[in-house]
Amino acid sequence: MKVLVVGHAYIVDLNRGKWREFVALDKGNQVTVVVPQRWEPGGVQSGVVVSEPVDEGALRVVPIPNFHRSNQSLLCFGKGIGELLRQFRPDVIQVEQTAKALAYAQMIWLNRHLGLKAKNVFFTWWNLSYDLYFPVSEIERYNLKRTDGAICGNQAGEEILRERGYGGPIKVMPQLGVDERIFFPQRSLDLRASLGIAGNEFVIGFIGRLVEEKGLLTLVRALVELRHLAAQADGFNWRCLFIGQGPLKKDLLAAAHAGGIAEQVIFVDPVPHSEVAGYINALDAMVLPSESSTSFKTMTSRGWKEQFGHVLIEAMACKVPVIGSDSGAIPEVVGQSGFVFPEKDHLALARTIRQAALSDDLRKSLSARGYERVHSLYTNKAIARQSWEFYQQLLS
Repeated sequence: MKVLVVGHAYIVDLNRGKWREFVALDKGNQVTVVVPQRWEPGGVQSGVVVSEPVDEGALRVVPIPNFHRSNQSLLCFGKGIGELLRQFRPDVIQVEQTAKALAYAQMIWLNRHLGLKAKNVFFTWWNLSYDLYFPVSEIERYNLKRTDGAICGNQAGEEILRERGYGGPIKVMPQLGVDERIFFPQRSLDLRASLGIAGNEFVIGFIGRLVEEKGLLTLVRALVELRHLAAQADGFNWRCLFIGQGPLKKDLLAAAHAGGIAEQVIFVDPVPHSEVAGYINALDAMVLPSESSTSFKTMTSRGWKEQFGHVLIEAMACKVPVIGSDSGAIPEVVGQSGFVFPEKDHLALARTIRQAALSDDLRKSLSARGYERVHSLYTNKAIARQSWEFYQQLLS
């Protein structure tokens, strides 16, 4: 099976793991990944990333000159894309943007113009209802009418596509999996000691962007409440790690000082992804308290709800129990393998953390379930296998 993938995420080598697993499934599998030649991941101020070609035999990464360097919907490709398609002649073309993306429309048109007869597939994370206006509405209509299969990163994404009138096959699974060679259970006692954490302290942690939509102010309010709960007869010692950076850090520090918990909160600057597993393994519980925004009318609005929560499956792969809000896709990711509380409810979050801290047996049971769940559904191998099975369904 020959698959051509288009996606800016694969500029980063770490994100290509599922395609390495895909080509390993069968000797006949080949994957060519098209990435923008130049990309500005955080906008103009972040600088330009220049992509490099990669040839690993059955897996190739091919940078193609691109128009628009930072907007995923407006991204499309220039000289070389047509010749690449003509030479490779894929069975499946998968564009990882959205249903309204110009790059997807471009690949659909080239597929037909070159007589390739490949199956048209796209991936989307989008999980909010929306309205579109001309000409974007026509681009989406053109794309959906010619789509053979769609992959959604969450259940809500499938519901949205049905709302948009798409009636074809849909597979629900994340864009990227977990590399179990990096994320696996291992105690990080030396790291805990280096952070000044005592052996008897229960460590809660958050890893990600320090932004309002991640519910971190609610987490701090829960920690203030936890201070009172822990002072009861069955009390326990705890610390909380915030690993990341973002505009909310000053507010979090101020809230921690005002609540009298500043000494129990540790802020760590972002660490390389190769070190994230060590920090996860230093935790007794991972918390993702995301909060949905309440106003969204169009795709350009600032509405948001959690689309997946990749850090959850990284923690599950390390056998670290997870605590998540019920925002967006978190409950479906966690399943019966972790704690879920109502978003924005700091009292419920405090009680959940307390329950996790005081029940070793429950934590061990949930950790084992999470480990089994992530290896069944969310590793790179699992994602590759599910992708292959979906393509087989489309090709048959």
